[in-house]
Amino acid sequence: MDANNTFDSDLIHAIFKHIWARRFRERERSDAIDATEAEVALGTTKKNRLASANANALKLSCELLKSFVSEAVQRAAIIAEAEGMEKIEATHLERILPQLLLDF
Repeated sequence: MDANNTFDSDLIHAIFKHIWARRFRERERSDAIDATEAEVALGTTKKNRLASANANALKLSCELLKSFVSEAVQRAAIIAEAEGMEKIEATHLERILPQLLLDF
């Protein structure tokens, strides 16, 4: 696998961490609301820890994203070409997205 033909695993990891942190904060807020109704046990639970990913999981995620984006561009290009256009526009992506999501 050529490193130039895939997504940067550090970038993907940063995106994952951002999403995990957001979900953690949302969970804490909902737990704070629940804590007013019932006492919460002290200590770190599995529910309160941030998620992490190992190198192989990140590599696989990068390959999956690469495949997804490549397929989206190819399908949108076919639609654009059928319409006689030289550039892919957002409307082309919007048209292929439902079936693409079902296929993945």
